[in-house]
Amino acid sequence: MSATRFSDKVCLVTGGGSGIGRAACHRFGAEGGRVAVVDLNEARAAETAATITASGGRAMSVAADVSVSAEVQGAIGKAVHAWGRLDVVVNDAATMTFTPVVDTSEADFDRVLAVNLRSVFLFVKYAVPHMKAGGSIVNVSSVHAHQTTANVAAYAASKGGMEAMTRALSIELSGRGVRINCVAPGAVDTPMLWDNPNVRSGAEKITGAVGKPQDLAAAILFLAAGEAEFITGATLVVDGGRLAQL
Repeated sequence: MSATRFSDKVCLVTGGGSGIGRAACHRFGAEGGRVAVVDLNEARAAETAATITASGGRAMSVAADVSVSAEVQGAIGKAVHAWGRLDVVVNDAATMTFTPVVDTSEADFDRVLAVNLRSVFLFVKYAVPHMKAGGSIVNVSSVHAHQTTANVAAYAASKGGMEAMTRALSIELSGRGVRINCVAPGAVDTPMLWDNPNVRSGAEKITGAVGKPQDLAAAILFLAAGEAEFITGATLVVDGGRLAQL
């Protein structure tokens, strides 16, 4: 592969087994990065990594529950052991519930916050010590942090918290020379969109633009790359104009 923006950079992506995370992994690999594909589903992570290596890139797969500290530390440790450092971390792993708040169990609420928000805390806490100045963290938020619908309160709260945490961490990490930003997707052609029971039943209609995972990967790589060196603490909305409509 030719030298590109991420030549020899170590790029760790959670949720890399499918959807936006997989597209980001493929793009990092195509642009010269060494990619650590982290996913709860070991087979899907391995499939993503195998696709990258089959194309001449360098990748490894790691099975991990991103809400569990020991597994986060283990995933980071494997990447650092293999390649010596981290340059980019993408927090994409997510889960969602679709129930009214009065019917949402405490366990389900806690699980959404743990996977979507606690994981960001854990990956920043344990990855940053292995990152040099110039490193970048990109968190995948959602338009639900800005405008939302009924029955997804836990998800909306987790993504709103992610964006607030990102702003706070951008101040804290500036002294280390590490940037942190968010990408907020709208409707994207991923399993999370089509597995939504409200979409499957027809109760929720998907209107307007539906993006491709590759569209989000392009935005993620832009924020991770050197040309975005003056951007930190920001949220880039990538929604095909969904939030601009009345």
